[in-house]
Formats: sequence, C-alpha cells, structure tokens
Amino acid sequence: MAHLAEPSREQILDYCEEDPVERVFLEDVARRGIGRFTGLEDSGRLVALCHTGANVVPSGQGCAAFAEVTARARARMLIGEQAAVTDLWEAARQRLPRAREDRPGQPVYAVADAPEPGGSELRAATIDDLDVLSPACAAAHEMELGINPLRQDADGFRWRTRSQIEEGRSWVWIQDGVVLFKAEASAWTPRAVQLQQVWTDPEARGSGYASRGLQDLIRLLLKRVPRVCLFVRSDNTQAISLYERVGMRHVLDYRSVLL
Repeated sequence: MAHLAEPSREQILDYCEEDPVERVFLEDVARRGIGRFTGLEDSGRLVALCHTGANVVPSGQGCAAFAEVTARARARMLIGEQAAVTDLWEAARQRLPRAREDRPGQPVYAVADAPEPGGSELRAATIDDLDVLSPACAAAHEMELGINPLRQDADGFRWRTRSQIEEGRSWVWIQDGVVLFKAEASAWTPRAVQLQQVWTDPEARGSGYASRGLQDLIRLLLKRVPRVCLFVRSDNTQAISLYERVGMRHVLDYRSVLL
C-alpha cells in the first residue's frame, strides 16, 4: 500500500528519470540540494513526489496525499503537471487561501532537434548587463504573474537576476540598450533545460528577433542536453506561435493555481 515517506536523493532521481521534461524542475532542485520533498512510496518505489517551497510542485499519481504538507507550506502557487495539480488542489483547497488565478491547460513545449541557425548575436549574460536585464526580467515576470517584482522587492529581485547570470543561466541579445531577446534557465538537468521569461522589449517586437534568438539558444543548449523545454500561458498566442515556429512541440499540460 502506498504511504508518505521522505524520499532519498536516489529515489528522487530515479523517479525524475521516468519523465525528464515533466519533472525537470524537481530533478534540478534535488541535484542542487535545495528541495524539500515528500514522496508517495509503494513497494520501495516512488509513485508520486511533491516539492514544497515558495511554490508547491506535485507530480505523479495520488497527489491528494500531499494535502497536509501543502497546507503547511503557505506557498504562493501550486504548479506542475495538470492532473497532479488538480488532484492536490481538490484535496487541499479548503485549507488554502482562495485562488487569485487558476490557469489550467498551460502547454509545455519541448524540442530535441536543433533548428536552423538564427544568425543572432546571442551570448551569455554578464554582470555588466544587469542594469538593462533587470527591468526586462521584471517586465516578463509581471506579464506572467501579474506582480511587478521591482515594486515588491527590488533588491531581492535584482539579487536573483544577478545569481542567474553568475550561474550561467541567462542569455541575452542586446543592441543599443534594447533587449532584442533574452531568456533564463529555470531548471537544468543532464536530460533537459527548462527556459523561462523569454522576452523581447516591446519596441523591438515584430522584426523576428525572438525567433532568431530562440533558435540560437536552442542550438546552444542542445549541444549540452538532449531536450529544451518551457511552458506558456494558454492565452499567449504570440508566444505559442513563436515556439511552434522554431520547431518546439506541445508535449503535455501544466496547471498553475496562484494563491
């Protein structure tokens, strides 16, 4: 019979290996040693896993079992594979704040084949880019979550942006102080990189910079991992068109419940 357990690192990595794209975030935080995990174990094998932190990220079958740890976590969001989040949300919602927004059916896109070169001037971001990059990251964050992090916690957000640069998880194409393209890696494992906050400054949109930058970033990353993935709001038709244009394919759906 399945029961809750504190999983070992080995169990977590074995579980994540079964679906490297869906579980890329869980594997990333486990490898970095920064995750707080609860597992649902059956005959010594994980059938479900839940990370609790600023966000709660469930995965697998029977995620209703994580309702208690979710209620204690006081997280800002439940996010992950749609069926897992739905199972957990229905079990825990009476003990959580009312959802300020619910986003089912968020498509996850992935690509394993390198697109054509984009001919951009994409490069790894450096600390010298921080003053230009921070406002772009904040604008992308606000568009995604409805909160301007520079108003909420400017110093903390700038520190997180700097950390991404220092960890080699940020790429830019900047010309005359305008961000033609930028993106960060929100998760990175030996089997996949998950991108976030793909962005072009509004005044530079409509000229193909995003396609060119993303093509070159995918090519760069596929030299190091077998897959590049990301997820997107279902109503962001322009972004969806971009991802499909560069050869990414819809492989599963996430659900986000913002608290």
